[in-house]
Amino acid sequence: MNTIANNIKQRLSLREPLCKALDVVVRLTDKLSLAKQSKDVESTEYLERELKIAKELCPSCRDFERNFPSFAFSIATGIGKTRLMATCIAYLYLKKGIRHFFILAPNLTLYEKLMRDFGEPSYEKYVFKGITEFVHNQPAVITGDNYEQARTLFSKNEIQINIFNIAKFNSDSKESKKGTPRMKRLSEYLGQSYFDYLSNLDDLVILMDEAHRYHADASKKAINELRPILGLEMTATPYDDKGKAFKNIVYEYNLAEALADGKYVKNPTVAKRKNFEKKDKSLEELDVMKLEDAISIHENTKLNLELYAKENNVPLVKPFILVVCKNIQHANDTVALIENKLFDGKYKGKVLQIDSSTKKDEEIDRQFMSLESPDNQIEIVVHVNMLKEGWDVTNLYTIVPLRAADAITLVEQTIGRGLRLPYGGRRTNNKEVDKLTVIAHENFEEVLKRAQDPNSLLNKFSFVELEDDDFNPEADKIFTGTTSIDEKFKAEKEKAEQLYEKELAKVIFDAKRAVWQAIPKMNTEVKSKEELIKPENIAKLKKVTADLINRNAVAANPLFAEEEAEKQIKEIDRVIQAVAVDFIQNVIEIPRVVIEQPEVKAVFTSFDLDTAQGFSFPELNEEILRMGMVDKEVEILQAKSSGFYGSPVQQIVVQLMNFEDIDYDQNAELLYHLAEQAVQAITQCSSNNGDISKKVNQFKIAIANQIYKQMKQHFILEIGEIRRSRTLPFTELLPQHLKENTSYGQRDYRDIITPLSWVKKFIFVGFEKSFYRKYKFDSSTEQDFAFILETDPKVIKWLRPVPLQFNIYWDNGARKYEPDFIVETADRIFMIETKASKDMKADEVQAKRVAAEEYCKQASAYTSLHGGKSWQYVIIAHDCVDRAHSFDYVIAKSI
Repeated sequence: MNTIANNIKQRLSLREPLCKALDVVVRLTDKLSLAKQSKDVESTEYLERELKIAKELCPSCRDFERNFPSFAFSIATGIGKTRLMATCIAYLYLKKGIRHFFILAPNLTLYEKLMRDFGEPSYEKYVFKGITEFVHNQPAVITGDNYEQARTLFSKNEIQINIFNIAKFNSDSKESKKGTPRMKRLSEYLGQSYFDYLSNLDDLVILMDEAHRYHADASKKAINELRPILGLEMTATPYDDKGKAFKNIVYEYNLAEALADGKYVKNPTVAKRKNFEKKDKSLEELDVMKLEDAISIHENTKLNLELYAKENNVPLVKPFILVVCKNIQHANDTVALIENKLFDGKYKGKVLQIDSSTKKDEEIDRQFMSLESPDNQIEIVVHVNMLKEGWDVTNLYTIVPLRAADAITLVEQTIGRGLRLPYGGRRTNNKEVDKLTVIAHENFEEVLKRAQDPNSLLNKFSFVELEDDDFNPEADKIFTGTTSIDEKFKAEKEKAEQLYEKELAKVIFDAKRAVWQAIPKMNTEVKSKEELIKPENIAKLKKVTADLINRNAVAANPLFAEEEAEKQIKEIDRVIQAVAVDFIQNVIEIPRVVIEQPEVKAVFTSFDLDTAQGFSFPELNEEILRMGMVDKEVEILQAKSSGFYGSPVQQIVVQLMNFEDIDYDQNAELLYHLAEQAVQAITQCSSNNGDISKKVNQFKIAIANQIYKQMKQHFILEIGEIRRSRTLPFTELLPQHLKENTSYGQRDYRDIITPLSWVKKFIFVGFEKSFYRKYKFDSSTEQDFAFILETDPKVIKWLRPVPLQFNIYWDNGARKYEPDFIVETADRIFMIETKASKDMKADEVQAKRVAAEEYCKQASAYTSLHGGKSWQYVIIAHDCVDRAHSFDYVIAKSI
């Protein structure tokens, strides 16, 4: 039993996770040599010996990742990383006699906090309270601001704690063009530089707060030069700047464990308005609703905290709301909204804005730093990406992310700000005192789903990863797919190298490539690809190819362009006929037809609204649904209204404008006329004189739908002309680019993949009939259909078109359609889409069908005039596709 360690645990009232972390420090420091290494001697042997000991004691530690023994402690936010640092310092001094410590802070906020935590015994959060040995021998705190004036450096008994901001430490220790840095300049008092003084200490221990900030090369180099005997790293996110987990983790107590234990952090919940639908809300309306609900929950929390304080005779905790905004202008608007428009200005003077525009304001900084004080009047903090590590308030109870691009990630990152508990850092078993609420109306379900994800911070129990040699992480690479012509040209080039000199073989190969690239430019000269081999067209193709060769040569090497081009041009006659035949035989002739749906304009005629039915609405109670992310407990809370709804007529008009075929400029007078009549009807149907604006806001989608139904009975359609470009016989087949996951690799297309969901992870190879030789599939249905195409003798050629291959537009020309397969048989060419059976009748599927059938109609009209094959569009349901089915059978079942 280690008496000193046990005494420290009792004196500092350490929580169980910190007690276990101290036990790890005890085991390691009892076995390690803690010896100072000379900067002139190679320390590889020493480090290997120490690492072997560390691995035996802590198998999760696989590398120190520094030039000295250094160990990482992965401790969840709110558990007490600062307290653990103080615990380690006390133990190493009392047990090992170590007196010199160096603490690195990641930013100015934490730097200033640590100076108070370690240097002010009167401060309520002073970390050494209870350590009697430090009462009369108080540690001397030396900082990045006063180290040049320190006069206690050579005291034999005094504990010295150096605290530096990493930015200042780096700048003061790094050599630069401006000369010797301050820390490395000679000090008359020391007889050496301060940096040399530190690096020569034979008992220096370095402690790194938020250690993930010190794994960049510059920081690592400066820290290594200090040559400490031991490093202790504290972080809640043990990943380096490249996203790799630390290899020197010796103890973990992460957020997931803290939540599962239910002792040391708040219980996180997520809330949204009951009956909420995002589609009927503008961005401002959504902001207002979320702020209203946050304030409703805040008022409820405030009452519960007051009641708890009175019933338990404990200090009152004043809660506050954290609002996360998109940018400074959004923050400005949000502050103005809260102070001037919501709840009749009740919160005016109680809102604090924190962003780059306010960070130098001393009064704002004072209020921000004193948020936990009951005398502080601030109840809402509005911020824009300014809350870095070190902001460890315990009275944050409500978080509101507004307009976040990635709200789910933001919630996960922000939630740690509010997890600290106010009463001794432990749960009180009073649900309201122990609860954090995140307002996430539009992301409610996604946040809960993420909370159940094993890789979420809320569920991830370990950051320790396997060795790189033992685990091949998923990695994607992009490559250009091969084609049947690539394979043919490659084989011909290898054969040519056996017959000719390598240089000549390359020239022939390049000439063939040039002819192939030039053929698509002939689609204005011929009516079909078969016409390419007519003598007059071969002559034209030769000229087009020569021009292309000249341009390519100039682009590649202007100095020798003429010489290089001449070599290839001489070979054109030898290869041109064969390449043209290859094109005819290997390429499916895809006519160039641009299909755009005609523009349709709805013109509404004036009429009076029929309000006999459909305009009687109840006034719903506004309620908030709140659910625990961990315990899944569900509550219903009453929401308070700020009255910020706007004119009921204006609300209806704005909602009507969301219908795509209503043009406000053309129909403004009619819209206001109908909205006014709707409001009159709703008022007449109300049994009391309640807030009509509130009622309209609750049911504005239903109201707008009722009006829109009647508007559709009073309109005419003006249909524009279908715009078509000139039809050309064929287009260039574009390059295929595939993303391969190297963890899965390539499989033969005939392989059966299980589970079926893994099909999309692989690249499939082995195709003989397709122009492209490799494919990725989005489903097992697509893979099975490709199997049918490859094995059915009725299929001559097929391919999966690459993006942008077709110019088929739908949704009034706003969206482009890309079919799944193009298949050529003896008598026709099929454009094919595979779909799940349940989606066959979906509006989007049918809209794409209309556009695709129009393409096939236009293509067939062209090919019928020039001896080509007709085109047909087919949608195939997934349950029609079976490897045992023939192509004809699948098509017959689908037409």
